Amino acid sequence: MAFEGLSEKLQGVFKGLKGKGSLTEADINAAMREVKLALLEADVNFKVVKDFVASVKEKALGEDVMASLTPGQQVIKIVNEELIDLMGGTSSKLTYSPKGFTVYMMVGLQGTGKTTTCGKLANYLKKNGKVPMLCACDIYRPAAIDQLEVVGKTVDTPVFTMRDCKEPEKIALAAIKEAEKKGCNVLIVDTAGRLQIDEELMEELAVLKKAVKPHEILLVVDALTGQDAVNAAEGFNEKLGIDGIIMTKMDGDSRGGAALSTKKVTGRPVKFVGMGEKFDALEPFHPERMASRILGMGDMLTLIEKAQEDYDEKKAIELEKKMRRNKFTLEDFLDQMGQIKKMGGIGSVLGMMPGMNNKAMKNLDMEKSEKEFVQMEAIILSMTREERENPSILNASRRRRIAAGCGQPVSKINQLVKRYEESKKMMKSMMGGRGGKMNRMFRGF
Repeated sequence: MAFEGLSEKLQGVFKGLKGKGSLTEADINAAMREVKLALLEADVNFKVVKDFVASVKEKALGEDVMASLTPGQQVIKIVNEELIDLMGGTSSKLTYSPKGFTVYMMVGLQGTGKTTTCGKLANYLKKNGKVPMLCACDIYRPAAIDQLEVVGKTVDTPVFTMRDCKEPEKIALAAIKEAEKKGCNVLIVDTAGRLQIDEELMEELAVLKKAVKPHEILLVVDALTGQDAVNAAEGFNEKLGIDGIIMTKMDGDSRGGAALSTKKVTGRPVKFVGMGEKFDALEPFHPERMASRILGMGDMLTLIEKAQEDYDEKKAIELEKKMRRNKFTLEDFLDQMGQIKKMGGIGSVLGMMPGMNNKAMKNLDMEKSEKEFVQMEAIILSMTREERENPSILNASRRRRIAAGCGQPVSKINQLVKRYEESKKMMKSMMGGRGGKMNRMFRGF
């Protein structure tokens, strides 16, 4: 999970501060030493750490904080604000050309997931009403064109290729004409990479940039490479000029140093983060939400957005009506489990809930919970429609038949029915009238 190590350490530091009725300068100094170590262990750039700690310390020692009734909470508030500022302050959205046709040039070193990210970006743009086309300009890497064609097919997006042409700028210019002819309004250009930054690569990219005049140049970096990702961002920005960064493999980076360092070092914002292998696992980067998650305060806005993506208005209204009539069935329960899966699974959803720190997440045993999800699906699918619609008829003989059908002991069927009843009560309480939590989640605020 992103920032797991850093989050756990920082939450430990602030837990100690919260318990104190008043703070001394020595308390602040001790806390800042721990914060500094936590950031360095998370592979955050040393100069960035030094400036960050100095800024927090200066504000934390101010009279307003030291004299407040809850100084510990005030310090956490300062750290939260500084983390947000460190990661860019506000979200930096993708911009589109005012001319109506937008070209994005994707650059980066080999192995960062650039070609796959092109597909993820195309998928994201389609969800936001755009009509993208992919363009294969990596003329060196074996099977690079084939890979982009597979990616394009997966996300149902056309791919422009000129296999015999060895001049990327000519390919891209031809792609622009073809895209406009086909009614596309965005072209995503997949460029060649290298194992490291070299003059030949930069010269080729500079020629391509001059020819196609991209609206944005997006650098793809691998979060798992830590400071190497920051150095790559710095190098590309100096030699080519970039407009934003897409950080891949954030879901596998427990440290998060690259995400915390990049904006400060390069001055260029992180626009998206890759949070999984699937083509819908590209998320806009929100500094304020990420800071909140790091400090264990959850990320309810992202959770609501994910819920809204997978729950349409009609479905939400139907569920509300069922709950009011006390008609929440096992079929609905199965559907709820499917929605959680779409939102990234139990771990992803709980990770965005306030108060769910890393220790609490570990105690829950996510692997076991995901396995139980699969078992519950198998049990419900082994029932007849009548049993799903009316679980009260599940007598002993029916439960034995279901157990035999799904390969689970009867005790598992009993556990499922109990969870279903608990979920039914919880869902009903969450509905709580037109202003209830579920209504606000699915209809917006």
